[in-house]
Amino acid sequence: MGENNEKKLFINRELSWLEFNRRVFFETFDTSNPLFERLKFMSIYFSNLDEFFMVRVGSLREDMENFPDKVDDKTGWSMKKQIKEIYTKVQLMEPLIKKGFKNIVKDLKKYNIDIIDFSNISKSESTVAEKYFLEEIFPVLSPQIVDRTHPFPFLKNKEIYIIALLESKQDGNKIGIIPTTIKDEYFTFSINNRKKVAFVSDVIKFHSKKLFAKYEIKEIHKIRVTRNADITINEAILDSDNDADFRGIMQTMLKKRRNLAPVRIQVCSELSDKMKSFICDKIDCDENIIFTEKIPLSFSFGFSLYKTLKLDNKKLLFSENKPLKCINIEKGQLIKYIEQNDLFFNVPFQSFGTFVDLLYEAADDANVISIKISLYRLASHSKIISALAYAAERGKDVLCLLELRARFDEQNNIDYSKILEDAGCTVIYGLNDYKVHAKICLITKKNHNKISYITQVGTGNYNEKTSEQYTDISYITADNDIGADANDLFRALCLGDVVEHTRSLWIAPNCFKSNVIKLIDEEISSHKINKNGCIVIKINSMNDIDIMKKLVEASQAGVKIELYIRGICCIRAGIEGYTENIIVKSVVGKYLEHSRILCFGKGGQEKIFIGSGDFLNRNTRRRVEVFIPVKNPEAKKVILKILDFFRNDNKKGWYMLPDGLYIKKELSSEEISVDSQYELEKYFKNKSINNNANPDNRFMKIINIIKSKIDLFGKISDDS
Repeated sequence: MGENNEKKLFINRELSWLEFNRRVFFETFDTSNPLFERLKFMSIYFSNLDEFFMVRVGSLREDMENFPDKVDDKTGWSMKKQIKEIYTKVQLMEPLIKKGFKNIVKDLKKYNIDIIDFSNISKSESTVAEKYFLEEIFPVLSPQIVDRTHPFPFLKNKEIYIIALLESKQDGNKIGIIPTTIKDEYFTFSINNRKKVAFVSDVIKFHSKKLFAKYEIKEIHKIRVTRNADITINEAILDSDNDADFRGIMQTMLKKRRNLAPVRIQVCSELSDKMKSFICDKIDCDENIIFTEKIPLSFSFGFSLYKTLKLDNKKLLFSENKPLKCINIEKGQLIKYIEQNDLFFNVPFQSFGTFVDLLYEAADDANVISIKISLYRLASHSKIISALAYAAERGKDVLCLLELRARFDEQNNIDYSKILEDAGCTVIYGLNDYKVHAKICLITKKNHNKISYITQVGTGNYNEKTSEQYTDISYITADNDIGADANDLFRALCLGDVVEHTRSLWIAPNCFKSNVIKLIDEEISSHKINKNGCIVIKINSMNDIDIMKKLVEASQAGVKIELYIRGICCIRAGIEGYTENIIVKSVVGKYLEHSRILCFGKGGQEKIFIGSGDFLNRNTRRRVEVFIPVKNPEAKKVILKILDFFRNDNKKGWYMLPDGLYIKKELSSEEISVDSQYELEKYFKNKSINNNANPDNRFMKIINIIKSKIDLFGKISDDS
C-alpha cells in the first residue's frame, strides 16, 4: 500500500473526533428528542469540546514544542498543521451552534421559560436582576483594576471573567477584571407565570458601571480560558526515589494542572485590536486561539436546569428506563448458578446490581478466600467500594488495583484508595508505564483443597451512575482457564509487570492486538474458501494503523466488515479497490454507546469477544486491557441480536462517507423507523420485536445507498 494511497485511506484522529462531536450536536436539532434532552446534548457537546481542548489540543501543543519533527502516522500532518485544522473546524461550527441555541431558546418559550437576553431586557426583568445583583452579588464581588500595584490576575481554567477597557481623565486607560464565579452559574425567578433564567456573568456585565463608577467603559467582554490538562507523570520524579508514594505524586500533579498554559480563549463579543493584544500579552498566547462565540460561554447549566426550575412535565425528558434483573434466583444462590452457567448482562437495560450482589455473596461465602478487582472510574457514592470494604471486614483477602491516572477522576480515586486501605483492603496503584484500564474481577474459592475461580470481565467501569447512562456488557464465568489467566494478570500487576502469555483471555499490551490481527487473517483465509467472510466490530474508537491496514486487506479480499464505532474512526469506508467492503456506522442516542464487541465469522461459527479496550494506540500499546471469549450459546445469541439492532438502526445511525463526514439516510415511505436503543429496551423487557432483516441484504443495501451519495474519495452529492 503506497504512501499516497494511505493518505486517502486514513483520517486524522482529531478531525474524526470533532466529526463525532458534530454528530452529538445534531441531536439538538432532532425534535423527536424531548426539549431538555436536546439542551443536554448541547451541553454534552461543549463539555466534550472542553475536554478535547484540555487534553488533545494541549498534548499536540506540547508535542509541537518538544518534538517539532513529529507527524501524524495516518495523514503525515505535522503537529502545527493538525492544530490549525482543529481550530478551523471548530470555528466552522459557530453558525450551526448559534442556530441550535436560537432554536432551543425559541422552544423553551413555548413552555413559558425565558433565557434573559440582556441586550433586550424588559423593565420588570431588569428590576429583579438589579435587586439580585445588589443583594446577592455586589457584596461578594472583587473587581480589580490592572496597574503597577495590581498585576493581571491568573484566569482559572473554565471560569468566566468580565474584562473591560476603562478610561478616565485622571488615570487614562485601564483594564478592569471581574471574576464571576462567586455564585451559581445562573439564577431563576418568575414573572407573570413565566420562568426566567439569568446568567450571573450577564448580570455582572450588565451592572458593571456600578463597579467602575470612576471610569467610562469603552468596551467590555466576557472571557473564558481553557487550559492544557494533559499531565503525564514525570519519570524523573519516580526514578529519583524508588520509595516515592505514587498517591502523593498524583496530588502534586493535580495542583500543577490548574496552572497550565491556555489552549483556547472564548469571548462573547468582538475584541478591539488593543484589547486582543493586551489579552494575548497577559495570558501569553497567540491570537489564533481566541474564539468569538455569541452564545453562553459555558453550557453546564443544561445538565441542571430542568431540576432547578422544578418542572414536572415528563414529556420534556426521555422516558425513564427501569433496568430488570438479568436472572431471577433466590438470594445467596448467584455463585452456585454461575458455577453451572455463564452469566451475561447488558446495562442500562439490565441491572448493574447483579454484580454488586455477587460481591456481597462472595463476602459471605465461607469458601471464598479472595476478591481481586481493577478499578478505573467509580461513582461518587460507590456501592462497589462498600461491598469490597464489607468483604475485607468479613476476613476476605481483597486486592484493589486503583488506577490513579483515570483522567479527571484522579482525586476521587485517591480518596477511595484511603477508604479501602482503612477497611483492610490491599491497594495497589497500577504500573509506571501502562494505565490499567481493564474491567476485571476475580473471585477465588477453596473447597476441600481445590481452587476454583469466578471471573467477571466487562466493557465498562464499576460505576453505578454511568451504568444508567452507558450501554455496557458484563460476562461472568467459572471457566478455570479464564480464572487462571485472570490470576496471572493480578500476580503480574502486583509485581509491577504485564502478562506475556495467556490461555483464553486477551490481555493488552502483549496479547491483544496480535490476537485481533490473527482472527482477521483467519477470516481472510476462510473467505477465500467459503466466500462468506464476515467481521463485525463494535467499539468506541479506532486509530491503530496496524489493525486498520489489516482491515483494508480483509476488505480487498472480499470480507464483509461492519464497524459500529461511536466516536473516532480513522479508516475511510467505501473507497473502491480498498475499503468498498467496509461500512462504518455511528449510533448517537439516548445512551452513550460504550460496549465493545468483536465478532469474527457467521452462520453459527462466530467467535465473539467482549472487553474493555478500543482500537486506539493507547489501548493496544499503552494500557492493560482485557477481552474475554463469549462461550455460552445463549449469551452469543443475545450479542448477535444486539448487533442486529445496530445493523437495522435507521433513526440514530450515521454512515461514514469516504471523506470522513457522516450522513443519516432518509427513510422511504415503506421503511419503519428503528432506534436500536429503544428496541433493546423492549427486547430486554421481552416485548415483541420485528427484527428479521437479513444481514447480507442489509449490508449491500447500505453499500448502495452510500455509493449513491458520493463520488470517489468523498465528494458528497447535493441532496445529502
